[in-house]
Amino acid sequence: MTDADPRVAVVTALGVEYESMRRHLAPVRSRMAAGETDVEVYDLPGSPWQVALTEAGPGAGNAAVVIERVIRRLRPQALLFVGIAGALSAELSIGDVVVATRVYAFEGGKSTPEGFYARPQSWHPSHRMLQTARAVLRDDTGVHFRPVAAGDVVLNDTRSLVAQLKRHYNDAVAIEMEGTSMAHAAHLTYEMDTLTIRGISDRADADKAIQDTQGSQRHAAARAAETAVAVLRALRPQPDRRDSEVRISGDRIDFHGSMFFGPVVGKAVGEPPRED
Repeated sequence: MTDADPRVAVVTALGVEYESMRRHLAPVRSRMAAGETDVEVYDLPGSPWQVALTEAGPGAGNAAVVIERVIRRLRPQALLFVGIAGALSAELSIGDVVVATRVYAFEGGKSTPEGFYARPQSWHPSHRMLQTARAVLRDDTGVHFRPVAAGDVVLNDTRSLVAQLKRHYNDAVAIEMEGTSMAHAAHLTYEMDTLTIRGISDRADADKAIQDTQGSQRHAAARAAETAVAVLRALRPQPDRRDSEVRISGDRIDFHGSMFFGPVVGKAVGEPPRED
């Protein structure tokens, strides 16, 4: 492989997730810095892809900063967030994998004397990536194509927040922390394939700490990594676009020399946003 080979970026939050992905990759070919972020680049055996792998640390804030730097520096064709999550649905078992068909930002809302009113935001993965995943994983009964909820909350209490999630985000089957950062960054970026893949490590209840000590995180991270690798081996590269420049500033991304304004939808390419 050469430096001109197509590249995907895989972002993880935890060391156990990073190590699970790295076990599937050829020895590191290069190391680079994306801003203050260290990135290792590997070949993925059995595929045409270079994989740029990085560990963002837990939480949406960390992920947002790292993902912006990775997009700016590496200009990947595809971006995956691969890691673990807690189950919200009884249909999931420890070690199952959820491929997110939608990522909900569940923390937005308004609290009133009458109760909490959710103000949902959600993002979808790219159609091409999701279709590739469905094709390659169709016969894996341990993989579920369902929505997930994401927010900066470590959930180990079934009494309060879970009830809210089930009321306002009834189709979400898992909860995690970083998915909205990747989804929003991809939303602002032209022609980037994205996917969130999460292995189930606990049931988001009071037994979470016990399950973690029994190796559930390692098992779930390994399953998520296996799933991500299967999808990447089936994903075909698009024509090389890495000679273009990506410039991210506030709510604008300049890609291919054209300006895109987000998250506002419907602005003409190359035109500044109008003041209505």
